[in-house]
Amino acid sequence: MFNSFFVVWRESLEALLIVGILYAWLKVNDEEGSGRRALAAGIAGGIGLAFVLGWALLAAQSELAGEALEAFQSGALIVAALLITQMVWWMSRHGRRMKAEIENRIARAHRHKNRLAAQWSIAIIAALAIAREGAETVIFLYGIAQGGDGVGTLVAGAFGGLAAAVLCALAAARGLAHLRLGLLLRISSILLLVLASSLLVAASERLIGMDWLPALIDPVWDSSMLLDNNTGLGRLAADFAGYRARPALTSLLIWGAYWLIALTPLYWMKRHART
Repeated sequence: MFNSFFVVWRESLEALLIVGILYAWLKVNDEEGSGRRALAAGIAGGIGLAFVLGWALLAAQSELAGEALEAFQSGALIVAALLITQMVWWMSRHGRRMKAEIENRIARAHRHKNRLAAQWSIAIIAALAIAREGAETVIFLYGIAQGGDGVGTLVAGAFGGLAAAVLCALAAARGLAHLRLGLLLRISSILLLVLASSLLVAASERLIGMDWLPALIDPVWDSSMLLDNNTGLGRLAADFAGYRARPALTSLLIWGAYWLIALTPLYWMKRHART
């Protein structure tokens, strides 16, 4: 439940912040209300695109069986992990400038007296923001489901995450001093990378089970007496962070390689920002 809650909270919050930026600009610059209608149309279009992707995923799965289905689900885990990583990289690079970039794009069209272009810019930005975050959410939740979470747990976590995102966005819009949104996003970026590494571990285990990857050494150790990954706190660590009491060497190598690849660009971006 925590995984789906967290993913939906983060994805929804990003989309809501972008929509909030657009709406704040329109409150000052849209006297006739046409821009706000374009914003509503963009939001509706983005939601529609996200639902289309969800339907396509379920339709594709229903046509598969056996090893093909296992391969498809393993691929979904890998794609979800890669998209999470890409999203963290993108937010680290563009997050600080996102508000200014969006406002400048609309303002340029508005200054040129091209009202239709401004409306299209608003609608497209909103639609792409909603569709991008919604599509990623669908893929993430599908990947999490392959890791073992039940449908009821996923739905409950997803609705809880959406409600939390709305509350955070409203708090940010009202400028509550105690809400340090930047800190929340930085912490959530690390937690998202932890979740992505967990999805890759689950994918590697499926591929080892299909004999598509060698286990090399299985297990490397056995810590089930200290923390069993099938019950209690161990199960939580397994679902969210990829902990395994009896890990295969291949899974450990993939986990380590992922963290090296994921953190290196973040280090260089942070170092570049300081210079």
